[in-house]
Amino acid sequence: MKKYLLVTLILFCLSKIVVAQMNQYNIVWNSQSKNSNETMPCGGGDVGLNVWVENNEILAYISKSGSYDETNTLLKAGRVRINTFPNILDNAIFFEQKLDVEKGYITIKAKKNNTTFFCKIWVDVFTSNIQFEIESSQKIKCTAIYENWRYKDRVTNGKENNQSSWKWAAPKNALFKKDSIAFEKDAVLFYHYNSKKTIFDTTLAHEQLSAYANEMYNPLTNLCSGGSMYGKGFVSGEIIIGNYINTDYKGWKLVSEKENKKHLLQIILHNKQTEEFEIWKSELEIKKAKTDKFALQKNLAWWHQFWNRSFIHINKDNNSDTAWQVGRNYQLFRYMLGINAFGNWPTKFNGGLLTTDPVFINKDYNYTPDCRNWGGGVHTAQNQRLVHFPMLKNNDWDIIQSQFQFYLRILKNAELRSKVYWNHNGACFTEQMENFGLPNLAEYGSKRPPNFEAGLEHNAWLEYEWDTVLEFCLMMLEEYFYTEKIVDDKKEFILSCLRFFDEHYQFLAKKRGIKALNEKGKLVLYPGSGGETYKMAYNATSTIAALKTVTSKFLNYLAVTNSKDTTTKNYLLQFQNRIPEINYTNQYGKTTIAPAINYERIYNIEPMQLYPVFPWRMFGVGTTNIDTAINTYLLDSLALQFRSHVGWKQDNIFAANLGLKNDAWHFTYLKLKNGKKRFPAFWGPGFDWLPDHNWGGSGMIGLQDMLLQNRDDKILILPTWDRNRDVHFKLNTYQNTVVEVEWKNGKLATLIVQPESRKKDVVLMLH
Repeated sequence: MKKYLLVTLILFCLSKIVVAQMNQYNIVWNSQSKNSNETMPCGGGDVGLNVWVENNEILAYISKSGSYDETNTLLKAGRVRINTFPNILDNAIFFEQKLDVEKGYITIKAKKNNTTFFCKIWVDVFTSNIQFEIESSQKIKCTAIYENWRYKDRVTNGKENNQSSWKWAAPKNALFKKDSIAFEKDAVLFYHYNSKKTIFDTTLAHEQLSAYANEMYNPLTNLCSGGSMYGKGFVSGEIIIGNYINTDYKGWKLVSEKENKKHLLQIILHNKQTEEFEIWKSELEIKKAKTDKFALQKNLAWWHQFWNRSFIHINKDNNSDTAWQVGRNYQLFRYMLGINAFGNWPTKFNGGLLTTDPVFINKDYNYTPDCRNWGGGVHTAQNQRLVHFPMLKNNDWDIIQSQFQFYLRILKNAELRSKVYWNHNGACFTEQMENFGLPNLAEYGSKRPPNFEAGLEHNAWLEYEWDTVLEFCLMMLEEYFYTEKIVDDKKEFILSCLRFFDEHYQFLAKKRGIKALNEKGKLVLYPGSGGETYKMAYNATSTIAALKTVTSKFLNYLAVTNSKDTTTKNYLLQFQNRIPEINYTNQYGKTTIAPAINYERIYNIEPMQLYPVFPWRMFGVGTTNIDTAINTYLLDSLALQFRSHVGWKQDNIFAANLGLKNDAWHFTYLKLKNGKKRFPAFWGPGFDWLPDHNWGGSGMIGLQDMLLQNRDDKILILPTWDRNRDVHFKLNTYQNTVVEVEWKNGKLATLIVQPESRKKDVVLMLH
């Protein structure tokens, strides 16, 4: 323990400058909130809280990663409501609710007459144990109510089914099953235990895969999610009935037996897939029994290292500046991602673990707090990628692993799709995809025409869109090039994703005619899709750029790691020769990147012709062909028509990579400036939900790329930055390299490169 405390002390000393910088980003409210539309995020490990004080009561929504019910709705664990007697919050002469960003917790302070009140709310990163520590200068009593709106079965109709995998394909009066909740040994025990039959089975039947159910990964059957609320000196009280916003609920009240100056309330959450409920319960009890008096110190150390490994501060000496606001909100959003550092499931783009009552997002959504748009277990790949790409330069490899494991778990299901539908190899991953790797049944098509091909989605937006998974293949390979950690456990996955395109498009060509390849020996990628925008495309540029980049990166990985896997290497070399070339066109006499050779229709507003810039980085600062990409950005009529900062739009990223500093800052500022909610980094809803995590993620990527880019072995510093704007950042790049730069008053004040041997590769670029 002495050794641990010494390490902790060193961490505190090393990071004291970082601490001082982070403290300026603390969010402080000096008045109570009106309702759950004004909440503050808190969390750790795999638990997210929305905390607020309303009508002199402390409230919090509680969410844990992976808490899926039978319909694949991502359930909240419930809501907690805390009161004290006497109530010092009532008519207090001083009130403060603060998110201490650097420490990862929320504090609530109040003063009334000569009595002070203090509450610290935090989540143990390592155990997901939620702690409410309450102190008062006088002895007080405390009550805590566990509130749950799933105390009864509920019927869901209309847009409420968007929270689940039913979406618009739900049967009339779809049933949303109740939880089990009861007092037990002066604690509240609550859980949702999925039955054996879930929407997984319905999806398989709808997609003609029921015969393969036993071969497929199924995360829903017998999943038990829930926990226990308890506290030393608390005893069971009454069960109440109430209504919050527009939802009725029941509440199970715990009451402190005695008046004390200190009270500790705890909530333990636990998820497990098991056929024996008692196994889940016994594991929950084991978690409850574990105590660690050094838990808070360990958590503080974890958050210290989290903030010390990466940061961006803009105009840090002027917190009234709008540019400072961008840097602050960047850090706040990273905190929101950090609360799911150790989740078994990745942070979802449509609110993560931090959604609240949906009526505050859309007045037509008069539904329970579980409701969100675009499903709970459905993972839209185009959106998920923007949440996770920023983690590369942030050195947040611990957080990104849940997204990698998500894909690795469902590989066999995606390969079965290819084998069953088309009798060839390779993993077929769709765009709107369930957490078990199959298309969402609604998007697969609820009203499919007779004899429509079983492997295809009957959906105008999603048909033939299979290539987003290649962005996650890229991230997996990038883990090696950033950290030099061998990623051979990802090889099978990446190879299978590439093989799908190779075998599937040869398969389709042979259905049309006698030849599998064109006259140049290249694949014919038809029908294809340029995202959700360019439909029924012939050789979509975004797909070609993906295949070229991932294949090249994979071959590079095998080479630099001296892999003996000649079979994979030889296959990739052959496949590389079959990938078509990027398409070009002409606009106003200038060469530009074309979205495809041809396409039938436009169905969305994504400029896929710029995807070779990002995510594939084939064009950009430091490349000889950058002018072609700049022409595309400036002249392409559809790229101009689609331009925006909202939601998943990535014009700020394109501009940053093309050295267009004014546009890069303009759109990044619009993304990362204060949102419309009380908590400034709750952006959206954009095209999705609130908080919109792909809004924040795309903002982060653009800001990172303005400050640091990789180009071959060179480290480009400030490639798209205005020399008149101060910035201090620490980001990560290839070859396990950490770069810290401070640009102040138009001069380079600090340049630290670790290891120092890479300092020779730094190129300072300023406009």
